[in-house]
Amino acid sequence: MSQTSRPQNDLRGRIYSVVARIPRGRVATYGQIAALAGVPQHARQVGYALYDLPSGGSLPWHRVINAKGQVSPRSEPGWVGFQRELLEAEGVEFQRGRVDLGRYRWEPADSPGV
Repeated sequence: MSQTSRPQNDLRGRIYSVVARIPRGRVATYGQIAALAGVPQHARQVGYALYDLPSGGSLPWHRVINAKGQVSPRSEPGWVGFQRELLEAEGVEFQRGRVDLGRYRWEPADSPGV
């Protein structure tokens, strides 16, 4: 492994570790995950990391949504609906295409308000 790829892999590991902690029936925003992973202002990196997940894994990627409480658009058709279905199956409700972050946003006990 080259030294230039190691920081990227370490960051992805931190992102995946945070995402793994999101409980069923809760959501977190890309920015929230970035802050908890130690890279505030890098929400886009969270998106890139989740995009690169291998298929068939158990990481609850579907619990990460954008700051507006919406499922972010995808380049491949059908994924927005799939993510929404997964969230609804966990009891997360949508109103006009949005999740009420005040109700469903995950707040880890060790870092309130992030």
